Amino acid sequence: MIEKLRAQDIMIQEVHVTSRNDMVAAAKLKMMRCNVGGLPVVDKKKLVGIITHRDILLAGGEALGLKVGDLMSKDPEVAEKNTPIMNITRIMAEKGYQRIPVVEQGDLVGLITQSSLIRALAGLDDEIY
Repeated sequence: MIEKLRAQDIMIQEVHVTSRNDMVAAAKLKMMRCNVGGLPVVDKKKLVGIITHRDILLAGGEALGLKVGDLMSKDPEVAEKNTPIMNITRIMAEKGYQRIPVVEQGDLVGLITQSSLIRALAGLDDEIY
């Protein structure tokens, strides 16, 4: 069954995002309030990067005064809606990523997280079956 699953089958569609002009402190607060470990960075729906809680921690206390664009990872690994889940899990395993943005013509349309992947594989997300 897993061989048939595609990114669009398990992606989170209501994704919390930030802008490259937002302050890192605001992005960190949003992550804490939304209980997420990272935020895709968008500019008019176009994915331009990703910032994670780990990025902020590694940058130290002075990072909070920076803009997201100063700290974000540019050109993150992405998946298209039809990317097989096996390809996404391989990328996550090989590179240690916890989230992969899903794009359509550069626009952010969803997010695959380790949690969403585990829930789908465990059969907890009934809508994909």
